[in-house]
Amino acid sequence: MTESASGPVILLVEDEPQMRRFLRAALSSHAFRLVEAGSGTEAIALATSHNPEVVLLDLGLPDIDGLEVTRRLREFTKVPILVLSARGREDDKVAALDAGADDYVTKPFGTNELLARLRVALRHAQGEAKAEPVFELGSLRIDYARREVTKAGEVVKLTPIEYRLLTCLAKNLGKVLIHRYLLKEVWGPTHGDDTHYLRVYMAQLRRKLEDDASNPTFLLTEPGVGYRMKG
Repeated sequence: MTESASGPVILLVEDEPQMRRFLRAALSSHAFRLVEAGSGTEAIALATSHNPEVVLLDLGLPDIDGLEVTRRLREFTKVPILVLSARGREDDKVAALDAGADDYVTKPFGTNELLARLRVALRHAQGEAKAEPVFELGSLRIDYARREVTKAGEVVKLTPIEYRLLTCLAKNLGKVLIHRYLLKEVWGPTHGDDTHYLRVYMAQLRRKLEDDASNPTFLLTEPGVGYRMKG
């Protein structure tokens, strides 16, 4: 990991040494501060500890695919994600954008194009909140980087769907989320009418997280509309 210069903090996620050297030289010469990660796991950790203003993300990482890294980052931060990839097919670009990326640059690319895309990303980032790697509500704690949920200090084992549902509610604390929105966010766009999924998984979350699942205090139902996490 390296940091230099005095400008915006850029998290560079790239495992190919030659490309890293090129990007390090290009960005450092334009006063960007560079934080480097060679794997997806390292990238998620650095995103929580350094609060970068833009993430430059290669999709072909050695441990976690860049699409999964994008989805995990989106669980706790709105930082602009600019994908740098040799995958140039339209389907690849759509998949990255659907996962939460803000822009997509196909390799090879020129320095001027990259700098222009970065300027756009930084303009969009103005006014956005910094990453919040940990969510706390009463005895409930969500560590997004570790994907770990605890209640009163004890780890609560959640299924992947339970975790996605919980974090979706947590990111929208106090807001009523309609059934269709939750279904699309957690299960995908083809499940917008499967409201019975929500009933089952909300019941499971309440059993694991509420003191009294039959009388929930923060995982609330809005009858006929959806659900809300009460702050």
